[in-house]
Amino acid sequence: MSVQQETAPREVAALRLHILPTDLGPCTVRIQKSEGARPSSSGIPDVYLHGAAGSWTSFLPLLAGAPANDRVLIDLPGWGESTKGVRLENFSIEAVARAITDVLSSLGYRRWNLVGHSMGGFLALHIAAAWPNQTAGVTTISATTFDVAEAARRPLRSLSRSPAFIGMLLLMRALASLGPCGPALVHAMASTAVMRLLLSPFFEHPATISARVIRGLGADARPSSFVAAAHAAAHYDFGQWRAIRCPVLATRGDNDIFTPRADLVRLAAVVPHARTVTIPGCGHFANIERPEHVQQLLEGMRSNMETTDGDHAATPKPATPGVERRRSI
Repeated sequence: MSVQQETAPREVAALRLHILPTDLGPCTVRIQKSEGARPSSSGIPDVYLHGAAGSWTSFLPLLAGAPANDRVLIDLPGWGESTKGVRLENFSIEAVARAITDVLSSLGYRRWNLVGHSMGGFLALHIAAAWPNQTAGVTTISATTFDVAEAARRPLRSLSRSPAFIGMLLLMRALASLGPCGPALVHAMASTAVMRLLLSPFFEHPATISARVIRGLGADARPSSFVAAAHAAAHYDFGQWRAIRCPVLATRGDNDIFTPRADLVRLAAVVPHARTVTIPGCGHFANIERPEHVQQLLEGMRSNMETTDGDHAATPKPATPGVERRRSI
């Protein structure tokens, strides 16, 4: 394991960089250390898991200020700075989840609170089911679950229902078939108007998204990794989530093209104590478009999680009155 200090963006507290071995290849991790003297600190880290077209940088808007608990930001195998030596032939939801928990154990953490965006939300829910004693809570931001899995399994049959995902999957398959030229082509487009046009459907107000964010999302696109993730989702058994015992808060944007409301309804059927929130005024990236709102939800979830710690079956209280919606079972 290698460790070094990294200069973070001005608005973000210092990050400590780690590179850790996993069965899927070396994994790059950044940690914001907590102020241990703060009364609100529980010692349970907040672990951020990005989506299939991102990296740890997609959470930058949520990292301002010194945290009460460690923040652990992982570039998942195949993305960000965790691409060198990645073994995508072994990629599955279970394998990536094992890599994540191995990383956390290597860092000395025995319990964790998971925050997952898109595919990261999918992974967070699996970890909560497979490691129930270690998972204190889960918050998903536009988790791509049931609808995406069905579309990846039957693309042609799902075209009318999930055109955005099918279009992206076909594009990523085409780029992946080009080998190293595929990512190079994506990176070349990252600073052009074409990339903004391609990413516009993911945002409620695309014109307000900075060029830096658009470039970053373009640079983080990994065609082969995206295709591997879609294949893994297509073959996943969602019945495993019935084993989840910790508090779960599942969110989506009200203009979300990848996470339909039906996904949250189905999640509540599988995990009856889960609570769901539709965040107004955003698309698939609420962590970018509505970071203050998401931060408020995370703080409420953390408070509820600590109140109910030790009783994993407890139902978390509403994080934001008037916004949260729950499916009764």
